[in-house]
Amino acid sequence: MIEFDVIDPDGTMHERHRWHVILQTLAARPVATVGELAALTGHSAATTRRDIGKLAEQGLLRRVHGGAEAVKPADEPALATRPFEASLALNLDKKRAIARAAAELCVDGDSIIVNGGTTTFEMVPFLAERRMQVLTNSFVMAEALMRGSRNRILLPGGQIYREQGIIMSPYDDDSLRHHYASIMFMGAQGIVPLGLMEGDPLLIRAEQKLLDRAERLVVLVDSSKFRSRGGLILCPLSRIHTIITDDEVDRKAVEMCRDAGVEVRIVPVAASMTSAA
Repeated sequence: MIEFDVIDPDGTMHERHRWHVILQTLAARPVATVGELAALTGHSAATTRRDIGKLAEQGLLRRVHGGAEAVKPADEPALATRPFEASLALNLDKKRAIARAAAELCVDGDSIIVNGGTTTFEMVPFLAERRMQVLTNSFVMAEALMRGSRNRILLPGGQIYREQGIIMSPYDDDSLRHHYASIMFMGAQGIVPLGLMEGDPLLIRAEQKLLDRAERLVVLVDSSKFRSRGGLILCPLSRIHTIITDDEVDRKAVEMCRDAGVEVRIVPVAASMTSAA
């Protein structure tokens, strides 16, 4: 039995967390390349190959040329992204500082959308005293806001994906078409010159439906996401109104976004954590 409850001191994903991500990815799509798995775990191709080898020795997957293959099909739906619990503790101080700055954009009476993710989840305590309408596809966030805030909470209909803690509908004709939001807050797997990147087509489809209902898009990403790559483009940089990130972001990454007309807000993490204490 593999346990998945350890993060390395430097904030990177522990071996057993990486294994969980790899196995969950193969539960969603039976074959994945080394490059795809390396992007999801945030480690090198060499490390990913070693992980694949160890998992293959335990009979948990099969090694194939250039990647890995599932041993058996999934018992329930899964997505080719990191599980919520595996990502929750990564870069936590940065996520909290970014989430605090994002919550400052909210005003009582607003209608907002908050996409599921570990950075957006950190907005919960900063929204506690707000009185807004919040549509979220994260049942983890919905539960936390219901217990700890005065906001009105809405959930879309659909199927629950337990590992990511989100709800997604396979239908185009659903209740979202009646919704309006002044801002949508979301994270991303990576940011490149072509736009925001995610790793799973089902997730992209669901996020695009939410995005269609919002005037402004505010993206919450720590500086590591400018070095990450996903497999698919969610939207171009020009669709983004604001990116909120931490003060370790590379200058060239900031210039890339600003050249595309995106407002970039850089949060000093140490100062933000001190003021929050």
